[in-house]
Parts: sequence; C-alpha cells; structure tokens
Amino acid sequence: MKMDYMPVGDYCIPNLELPQESRPIGKWGRMHRRYLETYHPIRFNQLVLSGTLWTYLADLNEQAQARIETLIEKMKTAEGVTESLKAVDPMAWVQRMNSMRARAEEIVRDELIFV
Repeated sequence: MKMDYMPVGDYCIPNLELPQESRPIGKWGRMHRRYLETYHPIRFNQLVLSGTLWTYLADLNEQAQARIETLIEKMKTAEGVTESLKAVDPMAWVQRMNSMRARAEEIVRDELIFV
C-alpha cells in the first residue's frame, strides 16, 4: 500500500483523505448520531476514525424514511384511509394521517434508531 506524506517542519505527516459523502443524514441520522455518542461511544469513535460515520448515518436515514413510507401505506390500507375520505372530510383525513405518521415514527425509533 502506497501512502503519500507531506513534510511539516521536521516531521512527515501522512496525506489522509476522507471519502466525500454528499447525501444528507437527515432527522433520523442526527438522532442516531446523538444516541451513539451518548450510549455507544466506542462504536461512535470507530465510525468516526474509520471515516464511515457520515455514510452509515446517510444509509440509516434512507432506510428509516423508506420504512416510514411503507408503514404508512400499510396502515392506510388497513384503516381504510382513502382519497375519497380526503375529499369528503379533510380534517378527519389529516387527523388519521397524523396519527399514522406518529405511530410509524415511533416504530422506526424503536426498530432502527435506538438499537
């Protein structure tokens, strides 16, 4: 393995470059990062030092978003929340959708974030 060094004074320091990740970590990634910092500091430090923390959190955020969308769709079919309800009684539709979103987020927090 070839490594480049740059001279700094009397020392040669390795030229290290971290992988560039452009995906956002989002709400779920930030929440999991705080959880790791607080309850699993060794795992958090391993991810930081290996340069994979941002990628790990971005992947987790995408998984959480996909899981929430899937759960909401399943709940909508199970509870009979349709576009016709939205047209007839918009407030009832909003109440049910907010309830489903809250339940789906709670499930995701328990399954993916705080583990």
